[in-house]
Amino acid sequence: MRINISGHHVEVTHPLREYVLSKFDRLERHFDQITNIDVTLVVEKAIQKAEASIHVSGADLFANAKNQDMYAAIDGLADKLDRQIIKHKEKTHGKHHRDSVKQHPLEAVSIDDDAMEYDD
Repeated sequence: MRINISGHHVEVTHPLREYVLSKFDRLERHFDQITNIDVTLVVEKAIQKAEASIHVSGADLFANAKNQDMYAAIDGLADKLDRQIIKHKEKTHGKHHRDSVKQHPLEAVSIDDDAMEYDD
């Protein structure tokens, strides 16, 4: 997973970069097929904004978050992306699971009451 961090009207300091990397590490725990993440930190007047675009197998995910504090904006961004990745993972794995259920129907197992013997 490659993470590109850039700033628009803000200098991306070492502590800020480390904070972004620590927050985005948890995304890889949920879904290991993330190829690239582009993070942009923006300051517009008094609003701190964090945006990210994630490239995963099968989709491109995007989220943004605003707050008075840049660290809080990064937290909100990470939470939004976390939910999107989990939803994407459930959709992709759910499709494969549904296909395997179609190949192995549950109707093949039946119980014949006439064939069962009872002890009195």
